[in-house]
Amino acid sequence: MLRTENVHLQYGKHKVIFGADVSVEKGDIVTIIGANGSGKSTILKSMSRNLKPADGTVYLDGREILSMNTKEVAKKLAVLPQIHSVPDDFSVRDLVSYGRFPHLSPAGRLHHHDFVAVDRAIELTKMGHLQHRLVSTLSGGERQRAWIAMALAQEPEILLLDEPTTFLDISHQFELLEMVKRLNREMGLTFVMVLHDLNQAARYSKRLIVLKDGVVYRTGTPEEIITPELLTEVFNIHVRIHRDPEYCCPYFIPLQTRYA
Repeated sequence: MLRTENVHLQYGKHKVIFGADVSVEKGDIVTIIGANGSGKSTILKSMSRNLKPADGTVYLDGREILSMNTKEVAKKLAVLPQIHSVPDDFSVRDLVSYGRFPHLSPAGRLHHHDFVAVDRAIELTKMGHLQHRLVSTLSGGERQRAWIAMALAQEPEILLLDEPTTFLDISHQFELLEMVKRLNREMGLTFVMVLHDLNQAARYSKRLIVLKDGVVYRTGTPEEIITPELLTEVFNIHVRIHRDPEYCCPYFIPLQTRYA
């Protein structure tokens, strides 16, 4: 569905990713983890066509993503970047309506089916009571839901979320990730996320991709990745691993850093 093949990425002369092979299948919830500076957001940018590889290829449904036009990509793939802004006079409904851009006729007008898609996106994100509020008046968690609603209005098959829980308190982090899980379960949407919290990544992901020093260090299920050995090798911490029997996922308690 979405994959990178021997992708090398750089900013100017600074090389960040070296020969990454990543594959995302339909219905996946894949989270990219790694230490700061390992290239997590950079590889997500290449998968969203926002950063052209210095070498290698990104494929979307078997086609080279750079050969596809913008509207064609946007009908299949939506992106929630780390930092986003909107004019002060935009209501939630205005913002969500922008998600219909890939589907508009040459005249650029919204039609009945577009309004239906906007209504559904607002309903799915439980933003109905806030749809006429200005985005600038929302809390951080509400604002993130509004942006996800805009992405859902695109009616994509894949959503890329770059650190979606950043700046949110623990309650709103939980709310957002529960929504991701629900949309995946009920609609079959595929998610690729970058998260810093490894316990959240383990609980809400079907697969984890570990980056270290710009290379794909390991890929696997949360049970295969969240191990004492890997967390020491990649994050330089010693941990105690437990397993949550209700959610069937591992979690860890940090004990000390590798260098303590």
